[in-house]
Amino acid sequence: MPYDYDDQNIFAKILRGEIPNTTVLETEHTLAFEDIAPEAPVHTLVIPKGAYVCFDHFAADASDAEIVDFNRAIAEVCRIKQVVPGDGQGGYRMVANSGENGVQDVPHMHVHILGGRHMGRMIPRSS
Repeated sequence: MPYDYDDQNIFAKILRGEIPNTTVLETEHTLAFEDIAPEAPVHTLVIPKGAYVCFDHFAADASDAEIVDFNRAIAEVCRIKQVVPGDGQGGYRMVANSGENGVQDVPHMHVHILGGRHMGRMIPRSS
């Protein structure tokens, strides 16, 4: 399936240095930065530097090096932001919205790391 990447999206502009950000971590293939409208005490966005629209695009077309770097960057962001459950910090939620029905606001693959408080259930249990 072809993906049309819009190189004028806000994350592409951040990657090009046209829009400032508060960087949490930068690696060869990944950038992590603070969300400008946080929904939790910890709300960090993690994006690949490559032009990928959504997770399935990234998973299908990214190089092994990009995929490994991205996943390790997520782990490092969780450590930096002190939300790793094994450290007694209570954990985090990781969210990646994809496409219109997934309510993806920016057409550049990204993951939200949310933590610092109890997040509640995403979907209530059925009775």
